[in-house]
Formats: sequence, structure tokens, C-alpha cells
Amino acid sequence: MRFTRGPAATAATAAAVTLTLAVAACSGSGPAIGNGGGAAPKGQMERGGTVTMAWTGASPNFIFPLAPVTNTDGYNVNLVNPMWPVLVYGGDGGQSTVNPAESLYSSMTWTSNDKTVTINLKPWNWSDGTPITSRDFTFVYNMLKADVPNWNYYVPGLFPADVAGVSTPTAHTVVLNLTRSYNPAFYTEDVLSYVPLLPQHAWDKTSMTGKVGNYDETAAGARAVYAFLQKEGSDMATFTTNPLWKVVDGPWTLNSFQSNGDYSYLPNTHYSGPDKPIVSKWVNTTFTTDTAELDTLRAGGSIDVGTLPLNDIQQAGVLKSEGYSIAAEPFPGVAEIIPNLYNAQAGPLLRQLYVRQALEDLIDRPQIVSKVYHGYADPGNGPVPVQAFTQWASPLEKSGGPYPYSPSAAIGLLKSHGWKVVPGGTSTCQRPGTAASDCGAGVAGGEPLSFQLTYASGKASVDEQEAAIQSSEEQAGVRIALKSEPFNTLTGTAGTCTASSHPASTCGWQLVDFGYDPYQLYPSGTGFFNTGGYNNQGGYSSAMMDSLINATEYGSSASAFYRYEDYAAEQLPWLWLPLESDIFVYKSSLQGFTPLNPISGGLNPEVWYFTK
Repeated sequence: MRFTRGPAATAATAAAVTLTLAVAACSGSGPAIGNGGGAAPKGQMERGGTVTMAWTGASPNFIFPLAPVTNTDGYNVNLVNPMWPVLVYGGDGGQSTVNPAESLYSSMTWTSNDKTVTINLKPWNWSDGTPITSRDFTFVYNMLKADVPNWNYYVPGLFPADVAGVSTPTAHTVVLNLTRSYNPAFYTEDVLSYVPLLPQHAWDKTSMTGKVGNYDETAAGARAVYAFLQKEGSDMATFTTNPLWKVVDGPWTLNSFQSNGDYSYLPNTHYSGPDKPIVSKWVNTTFTTDTAELDTLRAGGSIDVGTLPLNDIQQAGVLKSEGYSIAAEPFPGVAEIIPNLYNAQAGPLLRQLYVRQALEDLIDRPQIVSKVYHGYADPGNGPVPVQAFTQWASPLEKSGGPYPYSPSAAIGLLKSHGWKVVPGGTSTCQRPGTAASDCGAGVAGGEPLSFQLTYASGKASVDEQEAAIQSSEEQAGVRIALKSEPFNTLTGTAGTCTASSHPASTCGWQLVDFGYDPYQLYPSGTGFFNTGGYNNQGGYSSAMMDSLINATEYGSSASAFYRYEDYAAEQLPWLWLPLESDIFVYKSSLQGFTPLNPISGGLNPEVWYFTK
């Protein structure tokens, strides 16, 4: 299962065995954190029981796995993937690699100069006993092909647009003939890892009362099926009663879903995979704030798995004394502030590279890591997290990135471009124009250097981080007005913006901090920084960036990857921020929680079990 953690996505899941983790990759003075002990002897395993997991923030609001582009709520992944896992499962124990046992394919062979991939599917079954076949793949492909811009994970030019043809020589074999050669690692790990298999035999219909057919085999029919399933998928009141959602291929089936965001699963007793659930029920309960979650943890009893806010890291000892174990893990993703380059007021300013550079120069990332996250965070030096993806981090990123904290550098940049800098006040443009030493195109004389930063509410550590940024930006006269709002509200406004939707009145935000964006196994900028990418809410577009990202997609050269990585770090399509590590709290009697999956951030509840 692929999980996210919020805001900007949500939290995540583990495998089996044991781990001792003191967060060696993190700097700072936080307390040592590790696993509460090794796996229990098999004789002490207790089958059954209910495991309750706490989430902080928003709750899912969409159940059909192919969500529309207008739905960017990352929490939906948490609801959907336990029931309909993706073709390529990322994270094998504690390793950042494909998990062959949990993936839905048995082999993947690249031929024709990496233009053709042959996918052999495992002989698994749907929960109603029907075999999973290559027809389930073409069902997904046909729907996406018929209405490709409607898929929230679509990247222009990639799947399914880059498929010249699909054939299914056997019931368990799919052959994709692509329009060009690709880097197999990229395509497997960053493209096919977003594609689920869906039950054609149960879902290929255009109404609840209609019969199942092969409607998807025509473009018009595929669009009708797609529209019907997306409509049903948005009806939260029928998540547990709609017969469509009873047919699953993952280890879990949805048992309850409440309007307050709480939901629970029961085991899929017909799951074909290797790890069949051991506990009899998995409950997910939502808290509006991390303080409320911590209070419940300290009260004991009702939560088996939760997270410890880093601003409350000193509570680790208390929780251990109350029967909890604690494990920490760097998360494979990037935290950022996204600038809206097409905002009517702030866009002309944010489109100036020197302005974004000054903003980044004024973010004291080392202080945020130390004071806000107590050392448990990636430093946020650029587009690749250096802790979770050490093998992909360039020398520039490992050395601290192109923009170390430097108020003097920020002030120098602004003055050299015609600004009257007023530390502690508001800097203003004194030399409008488009020359190299002017304020830049669209920036008026006397215009203040002022922005609104909107971010997701509910986490005290995020409040602290934004306040620290607001304060440090003032050193060069940059005024930042802070606005926090619930994550679902935030994604309902800023989250619906894409490069293709700019400029638009609905994209009126200026700076936004969703929390973070997760990566899969291959941490390229695909979908984030390329023109029209599904996570390119700020509207950034650069022919050079597109070319460099393409080079990482089409070839496997490390130098090509570093060229993309360093260019993105320097060009600042996003403002880079530290990314806090996950600090998980779990009952010491719960085994199978570690090692933590480095791609999902933790958790595979199907391998959890209580000890007697």
C-alpha cells in the first residue's frame, strides 16, 4: 500500500521483523528514539483483536481510485490503497526499492531499446473470487486514455498518452509499446507505481442498475464509465454500502465510514497476497489537532498507533513508561512553499528569480531543523531529500544547497535590483523597469515586498515554522502575512490550481505550504516541476527544466539526474523547507510495526499483531 501523511498528504505504514533506530541521519539534541524491542516469538502471536490508528488533519472524501484532477486530497490514498493497491509496490522492509512480494506483477521485461515492456501479472483473485487478468489493466488504460486530462496523476506526455499500443497475449500478460525509449527505473518506479488494477467484470457499467459490459472498449463508452465511477466515488454517504466498492484486491475491505472522518476496515478474507491480515479489525480515527491526539495517547488505552508531535518530543519518555514504543524515520518527500507565479498581485514579483532567491536566503532552515523539529528533519536543501534518498542527492545538495541562510545575500540581491530595503519594515521598489538592475517586468514603482502565506492548520510545529519564517523574512523588509486553514479547505482552493488553469480567479493565493509532497522510488521532478505537472500548482514553466526532467526519464545517467536536481535547486520552482521525520508511537504489545517502509513512511497493518 502507498500511504501519505498530512498535511499535503497523510501518514503511513510498516512491514515485519525488527528495527533499532536512533535517527543517526538527523542532527540535533532530541532524545534517542528506537524500537521497543525485537519481534515476539511466534508462540506469543495473538490472532484477532482491533488495532486503532490515529490521524491528524483532514479525512478522505473520495473512494474511486482514479480521482479527477479537481480532487487533490492526499488523504484519499490512505483510504483507497489498502483496498486497491497499485501495480508496483514501493518499499521492501526498510529498503527504498520495489517490493516484489507485494506488487501485482510477477515479472517486467524491457525490450526494443526500452520502448516495449512486457508485464506478467500474478495469478491473484478479486475478493469475489474472479481472477485478476490483463483485462483489468486494459480497463484502467481505456478509461484514462479516453479522458486523460481528468486523472489527477496525469503528467502531460506520460501514461497513458505515451502508449502507442497495448496487447494482451495471455490472460496474465500485458505488453505496452511506448512511443519512445524510457529509463526502465523511472517508468517502473514513478509511472506504473501510480496505476492500479480495477475489476472490469464488476465496474464496466454506466449506471448502478445497468449491466456490466465492455463499454470501455470504445472512447465514448470509456468516458461514460469513467464519469459514472467518479460520480459514485464522490458520494461519501455510500462508501460502505455501494456494491462497487465491495470488490477489492487488497488485504482490506471497508467496514465503516463516518461523517467525522473516522473509518475502519475488516480483512479481505480472499486476499491473494502473501501477508493476510492477522488482526480482525483496523480502525482509523481522526483528530483535528496533534495536541488532541497526544492527550489521548497519554490517557492510554484507545490508540494503538499514532504520531508524536515534534514540539512534544520530550513526552517520549512519559509515553514509553505508559507502554508505548517509539520509532522515527526520515520521510521520502520534499517540504516546500509553493509560489503562485500567476497571482494577479504577487505573480510579477514571484516570477523574478532574484525575489525567490532572496526569500530562500531568508529562510533559516538549520534553525528550523534544530529548534522546531529538534533535529528530526531533512535539511531541505533542494528537490531531493538527502536523508531518505542519499544515493540520489547531488554534491551540491549534500553540501547545503545553493542558498544557505544569509540575510546579507538577500539584502544585496534586492538592492542590486532597485529595491529600497527596510529591515524590520517593508521594502519597496524604487527602480521599476526591465533592465538587469531594475525591479523586473510587471513590478511597479513603490510596490511593497509583501506576500500572504497560507498553510494547513492543526500542527503546532508548523505554526512555529511559519512564525519563524515570517520573522526571518523581516530582516530584509519582506512582509509575510500568515493565514492558516483546515487542510481540506486549503486543497479546495490552492490545491485545484494547475499550470494549465493559470491565470484564474480561483487561483488567487500567493504563497502556500501544503506540508510536503511525497516521492516514489525514483525522485525525479516529474509531475512537480515540469510544465503542466499534476502537482505544479504554482504554474512554473521552463523549457530547460522540462528538458532536464526528460533526460532523467529517458536515460539512467547519474550526471543527467544531478543536472536536473541542481537546476531545480537553483531555479526555485518551490521554496525549499526542512521536512520533519515521522515519529511513530505504538503499543509495545503490537508487533510487526517495524522496520518502517521508507517510501510510505511506515505501516503495513496486515502484518501487525498483538502479543499475548
